[in-house]
Amino acid sequence: MNTSRLIKRFGVKGFGSAGVVLGMALSTPVLAKDVVVKIGHIAPLSGPQAHYGKDNESGARLAIEDLNAMKIQLEGGTAKFELVPEDDAADPKTGAIVAQKLCDMKVNGIVGHLNSGTTIPASRIYYDCSIPQITPSATTPKITQQGFDSVFRVIAHDGVLGVALAKFTVSDLKAKRVVVIDDRTGYGQPLADIYAKNVQANGAQVVERHYTNDKATDFAAILTAVKRANPDVVFYGGMDAQAGPMLRQMKQLGIKASLIGGDGICTTELVKLGGDNVGSNVICAEGGMALSKMPGGPAFEQRFKAKYKADIQVYAPFVYDAVMTMGMAMKAAKSADPKKYLPKLKSISHQGVIGTIAFDELGDVKNAAVTVNTYNQQGKTPLKVLQ
Repeated sequence: MNTSRLIKRFGVKGFGSAGVVLGMALSTPVLAKDVVVKIGHIAPLSGPQAHYGKDNESGARLAIEDLNAMKIQLEGGTAKFELVPEDDAADPKTGAIVAQKLCDMKVNGIVGHLNSGTTIPASRIYYDCSIPQITPSATTPKITQQGFDSVFRVIAHDGVLGVALAKFTVSDLKAKRVVVIDDRTGYGQPLADIYAKNVQANGAQVVERHYTNDKATDFAAILTAVKRANPDVVFYGGMDAQAGPMLRQMKQLGIKASLIGGDGICTTELVKLGGDNVGSNVICAEGGMALSKMPGGPAFEQRFKAKYKADIQVYAPFVYDAVMTMGMAMKAAKSADPKKYLPKLKSISHQGVIGTIAFDELGDVKNAAVTVNTYNQQGKTPLKVLQ
């Protein structure tokens, strides 16, 4: 029975308070319901790698702002995206604990972790609880080779970076003698292994191999041996927190070899950590185009600096694109349910800050470029793009 017939039959007075309530309900517009979508973001927010983590989180927050401005319609209403930030301190055990916490919270998706060493154990946990994960910066090839169909990566992996750096070492630097050092982490060791194998395949000799850890700051013993070996190049598989002190100590010992490394040392922070010891003697490679060459790079950099009053370290554009790509997959599926949007994520083609994001059968970004950089008075400067 419709409302007019109810009122005619019973009358508003006869209908009592129910009639008043009914009248109010009829005159009150139905408001769209917010559908809360929680995106977990995990990175080191404490410790010597906190500058990476804060940079990544800033990129994620910009993406969350943009997704909310789009008023994306999902099943049940308008999506309200929320970032759930967690600190893994670049520690694998802490990373696993945080991963389980986010699983228990039933977040809708994961962007992170920053490090390969934390990403590997966490990826198993996310896979087991059926939450899609996109890493913006963990580069060891193993991550996408585990058979987990819900793990993705938006940056070139170490198989690409290590090969590119090895070729550059021989073809561009004309190096013959190389010393390789790594920090024994899930990132540094595989990258160093790939580099060592390929630099020898390209005709150079690895004259010594040394090991440290990701907490070290004193490299006197290693560098004394390096000086005796008299290499053309020292390769370091690790992060800038160790590369900076290493550069200072190399200069103190009179080691004239160039220091080469992957994206872990390829930061603006390296200049602060290494001081005036950082210059053309440092060569590093990072996945993707240089920020100035990314399709959306200059505009993103301008917005980032205006909001955060800071330079981008390395990965903020990749984090931004990872969050946006996940959001666009949800939009395409009209759902934040991982089971429903995962197929859209696998087949997505999203035009992001870094370029076109589409994934291969393993979950790695297709057509990943590598930029080889050095440093000068203006800071980090691209030398060559390899693809």
